[in-house]
Amino acid sequence: MRLSAFVAKTKNKKPLRLSAFVAKKPKPKKIKLCDFVPSWQNQPKMKEIKLFCPATIANLSCGFDVLGLCLDNAGDEMIVRKVDQKGVRITKIVGADLPLETEKNVSGVAALAMLKTLDELDFGFEIEIYKNIKAGSGIGSSAASSAGAVFGINELLGRPYSRKDLVQFAMQGEKLASGNAHADNVAPALLGAFTLVRSYSPLDIIRIDSPEELYATVVHPQIELKTSDARSVLKQNVSLKSAITQWGNVGGLVAGLYTKDYDLIGRSLHDEIVEPVRSVLIPGFDQIKQTAYENGALGSGISGSGPSIFALSRGKETAEKIAKAMSDVYEKMNLPYEIHVSKINPDGVRIL
Repeated sequence: MRLSAFVAKTKNKKPLRLSAFVAKKPKPKKIKLCDFVPSWQNQPKMKEIKLFCPATIANLSCGFDVLGLCLDNAGDEMIVRKVDQKGVRITKIVGADLPLETEKNVSGVAALAMLKTLDELDFGFEIEIYKNIKAGSGIGSSAASSAGAVFGINELLGRPYSRKDLVQFAMQGEKLASGNAHADNVAPALLGAFTLVRSYSPLDIIRIDSPEELYATVVHPQIELKTSDARSVLKQNVSLKSAITQWGNVGGLVAGLYTKDYDLIGRSLHDEIVEPVRSVLIPGFDQIKQTAYENGALGSGISGSGPSIFALSRGKETAEKIAKAMSDVYEKMNLPYEIHVSKINPDGVRIL
């Protein structure tokens, strides 16, 4: 077929649907613990574990639902305890008004999803959550709780699952929080560094090391923006032109990370599809983003579903300069805020 004939035949087709680019999420795979370890009696006798559950930045402008990074010094703490009573109980939550009911709490739902694959348990688990990441902040509050719960239980069971295996269970907590089992927060929370979700069905996640001098600055204006609400404003159709630009930026960002090309990383932090419709929900977004660029940011955009705004930069000094400039914007607006300057966390959830 001649190219002109092909163009004529296809030019009147409808715009591509956004859902065409986000594959269906898989159900957690069913794996028995006995496939990995001989018996409970041979497992470590550790009864309790205390964890740091890191905050994360998802999407990174061009990678809606597929890209994320892990922060190093912002996060929750969690205690997971092995007990005689079967099942999972949330016994304490400090720092947030969240449900203690297991089936209504993201950490409980994630833990239950994991335990459904282990049919030999004659004991259970208690979870205490100490929240420092505010719900609806856009830096992975629900992901931190979901990732921490499955990581802690996995450690107490002698690590029957790899960190990458745990992502499928943590995603179920995200489904409770937002209605969508996305992995762009829980993957970096569990694996550290940057992560790319190449596919959701089957689940295929690639961990990408961060260039050593890369820093993140994140400002959170003190308003709550629920992920489910932020998703509701998204357009379901995108033009082929926008899709092509977005694909190029995703490829450019991944290439920039692998080659440690900071300029390429910066050029790739551009969002054609989501930011234009979500940014109107965030007070001072355009001014904050422009201020970040003026003070040396490689790139800037919405962190996750917002309202937090991130900027990536080369070097701690530049990151702190950006933080001061962002702070000045919200000070002048008389809007309360929190701000973080962080290296990229290479480890994810860790034992304290």
